[in-house]
Amino acid sequence: MTRLQLTAEAYRVPTDAPEGDGTLAWTSTTLVLVQARADGHTGIGWTYGPTGTVSVVTDLLAPVVADLDPDDVPAAWTSMRRRLRNAGRPGVAGLALSAADCALWDLKARRHELPLARLLGTARHEVPVYGSGGFTTYDAQRQHRQLAGWVHEQGIPRVKIKIGESCGTEVQRDLSRIAAARRTIGDDAELFVDANGAYQRKQAVRVAHAAAELDVRWYEEPVSSDDLPGLALVRDQVTPDVTAGEYGFDLVYFHRMAPYVDCLQIDVTRCGGISEFLRAAAVAAAAGIQVSGHCAPHQHLAVAAATQNLRHLEWFHDHVRIEAMLFDGASSATGGTLPVPTDRPGNGLRFRAEQAQQFRVA
Repeated sequence: MTRLQLTAEAYRVPTDAPEGDGTLAWTSTTLVLVQARADGHTGIGWTYGPTGTVSVVTDLLAPVVADLDPDDVPAAWTSMRRRLRNAGRPGVAGLALSAADCALWDLKARRHELPLARLLGTARHEVPVYGSGGFTTYDAQRQHRQLAGWVHEQGIPRVKIKIGESCGTEVQRDLSRIAAARRTIGDDAELFVDANGAYQRKQAVRVAHAAAELDVRWYEEPVSSDDLPGLALVRDQVTPDVTAGEYGFDLVYFHRMAPYVDCLQIDVTRCGGISEFLRAAAVAAAAGIQVSGHCAPHQHLAVAAATQNLRHLEWFHDHVRIEAMLFDGASSATGGTLPVPTDRPGNGLRFRAEQAQQFRVA
C-alpha cells in the first residue's frame, strides 16, 4: 500500500512596514507549510500561525494518516480530527489540521493530474477580491498610496482599512482615516472597515452613524466575535453589512454565528481546511447568507471557486506579499478578480524552497 507522509516547516517573513489593527500589532508573519507525499507526488497546504503548528503536524497528524489511501481525504480528515481531541481543536491544532487537509486535497489533484479547482468543481472561473490593509500603523500617505494603488492602478473596486485603533480609544482618528480613504478611492469604489472587535456595542453603532455619509458597505467585527448578541445588535442598527467568523475553528462555531451576521467569514487555514470550509459554507447557505474567504488568498482560491454562495475573497496585503515571494504561480488581482488556475495540476503553485530558506525558523 502507498504510504502517505506529512511533513511541516515554518517560515517567518518580516513585514514591509509595521502593521497593526484595533487590538494587535506585528512586524513579521509566520507561514507554516505542510507537504503531503505519496507515489512520488507532493501536495502543499499552508496556514499562518506559530511555529508550534509544525510539531502538531509531525507528532500528532502524520502518524494517523500514514497507512491511509491518499485519495481518501475524508477518511484522513476524520482521523486527524479525532487525534486532536485531547490536544484541543481550536487554535494551533486547528491550524495544523487546516494546512494538512489543504495539502491532502492538493496531493489528490496532483496524483490524478487534475487542477484542484476541477477536482472540487467550479461555480466560477474568477473569484472577486477586495484589497485589505490600511493598517492603523500607517500614516496618511502610506494609506493613500496603498488604496490608490488597488483602486486606481489595479482596478480593484472594493477595499478595506483597519479601525478601532488602540482598542477603540481613538475614534476620531478612526473617523478621519475612513474619510481619507473615501477621498482616495472616490465615490464608485466600495469602502470596507474592520474594527477587529475593538468597540463596545453602542460605541460601534455610534461610529457607524458618524461615518454614514461615507457609504461604508462592510463593518467587520465591530464588537468581539465572541459577543454574538452584540453583533446582532449592531447589525440591526447600522447600514453596512456586519460580518465576522474569521476565528472559527469548527463547524459548530459557524452554526452558532450564522444567525447573527450579514455575511459569514471563513478562513480555510483555520476552519479545518477545504473539507470544513465547504461544510461551513453550506451552513451559511442554510441560514440564507453568503460567505467571504478570510486572508491567504491563494490557499482559498480553488475552494472559493467551488463555493456557490461566495461573496468575495480577502486580498490581504501581508499574505499577498508573502505568497508572491514564496510560491511560483501566484496570481495578480488586477481588475478586481483572481483567475482560477485550470491549466496546472493541484493548486497550480510551486513552493520556492531555496528562496524561502532565509526565512525558515522550524
